[in-house]
Amino acid sequence: MNEKPLAPAIEGWFTMDEKPRLIGTQCCACSTYFFPKQQRYCKNPGCDSTEFREVELSRTGRVWSYTNACYKPPAPFVAAEPFEPYTIAAVTLEEEQMTVLGQVVTGVNVSDLKVGMAMELVLEPLHETDDDIKMTWKWRPLAEQGEQH
Repeated sequence: MNEKPLAPAIEGWFTMDEKPRLIGTQCCACSTYFFPKQQRYCKNPGCDSTEFREVELSRTGRVWSYTNACYKPPAPFVAAEPFEPYTIAAVTLEEEQMTVLGQVVTGVNVSDLKVGMAMELVLEPLHETDDDIKMTWKWRPLAEQGEQH
């Protein structure tokens, strides 16, 4: 039996590599980073540029804050039925020093996290369609807290 191919749940938001990265943009004038991609105008109040370059963002960072979500997420997310609360972390990316909010991998709860903890970006199945397995990005604590990739 052939296994279904993996596909991103949202095209263009992350790479599908073994060591995935979020795909953002960087302003060509002031170097400010954005995720998701910014394409119309720079949101930096001191800049009026409309030129951006696509960049792969750091795949590691540190927990800035975290919480649990006790509500069913809106589309395009597909929640398990029955719905179960999940953990969210705001992670400050290592190189860009911008904070990205995202879900934490299944099995990691609020009690497992602490501010300053090293995290890495990973892929996890979101749901299955007739044609493929939709993957999404999530944050996972680094196995060795001193290790950065």
